[in-house]
Amino acid sequence: MTTVQQQQPTGELVKQAAQQVSDLMRAELRLAVAEIKDKGRSAGIGAGMISGAGVAALYGGAVLLAALVAALALALPVWAAALIVAVVLFIVAGVLGLLGRDRVNRASPPLPSQAMRTTRQDVAEIKARAHR
Repeated sequence: MTTVQQQQPTGELVKQAAQQVSDLMRAELRLAVAEIKDKGRSAGIGAGMISGAGVAALYGGAVLLAALVAALALALPVWAAALIVAVVLFIVAGVLGLLGRDRVNRASPPLPSQAMRTTRQDVAEIKARAHR
């Protein structure tokens, strides 16, 4: 008694294998898309929570600054206390802005130069070995 595979021609078996590989790749792609959607949804919710925390921290910082102005107002006129706090905040903002601009300039251009360089080396090595 012969098996089913022995009765089918080789061409048919190759065609079935190619179809099965194609079906497997499509299934893997669907799984990857579903996984990415799920992770994206979770990341979006997390980003929203982080944003909410940032807003709460911003309001907390504003209240803390108001308390600082009130404390300084015990020794100075209220306008002078508020002016001192504002000037200090502008100085901090200026320093942070300059440091941030420097950091952004160092990151430009946003190309993965090391990865590009090693990829070029890999391609050159493959070409050299292919010609041997």
